[in-house]
Amino acid sequence: MSSTEAPRSRIAPAGSGELVVAVDTPSLDAALRLRDRLAGAAPWFKVGKELFTAAGPRAVREFADAGRVFLDLKFHDIPATVAGAVRAGAALGAGIVDVHASGGEPMIAAAAEAAANAPEPPILLAVTVLTHLDEQAAANVYGRPLAAQVRRLARIARAGGAAGVVASALEAAALREEFGDGFVLLVPGIRPRWAAAAHDQRRVATPAEAARRGANYIVVGRAITGNSDPRTAALRVRDEVADLGP
Repeated sequence: MSSTEAPRSRIAPAGSGELVVAVDTPSLDAALRLRDRLAGAAPWFKVGKELFTAAGPRAVREFADAGRVFLDLKFHDIPATVAGAVRAGAALGAGIVDVHASGGEPMIAAAAEAAANAPEPPILLAVTVLTHLDEQAAANVYGRPLAAQVRRLARIARAGGAAGVVASALEAAALREEFGDGFVLLVPGIRPRWAAAAHDQRRVATPAEAARRGANYIVVGRAITGNSDPRTAALRVRDEVADLGP
């Protein structure tokens, strides 16, 4: 395997919309209860900043022992520091690790090399534009149209050796067309039509919409974790994607 070659055998096919449940809670006990209720229903769990800050590496290990983990810490620092963080995440058992594409090609390249050289190489993704930003907010931050900024950062990510990017479903089809099926798309901001409306995302889509536009992975949080029956909610999300057919 080259220093930037992704571990293809672990990557869900383009358009499969494989479910990642976002476990955003400051309580490890609550997170583990949720994990146990979702056993067999959730292929992946996302450990993000809230849970990791509260519970530390143990949270990643606990979820990695029971399934596959997307370590969503969005590393963004000098290349050596980010490479070290990616190595540490891989050692904890993370199957997907992300960095900010805005850290630039050298930072992404260092992260990609660290990922590829890990004993169990994680899939390295680069975050483009966060899904809470709408067109106006993105223009204020980046000074260019949102879709153009996403494509620009995706090109930087690919040049640096990332396996793919994190982007909203609204950009997914264009990214899939430009980069092909071998480029991994992880899509947050997923909200089923039957879920409660409360959320802080702006660029959202249903599970089926995201999969139809080419998402390899979809991240669903409160629609599952806030449901009185999270297991049934997770299976319902998976059924929506499966109903698309081949």
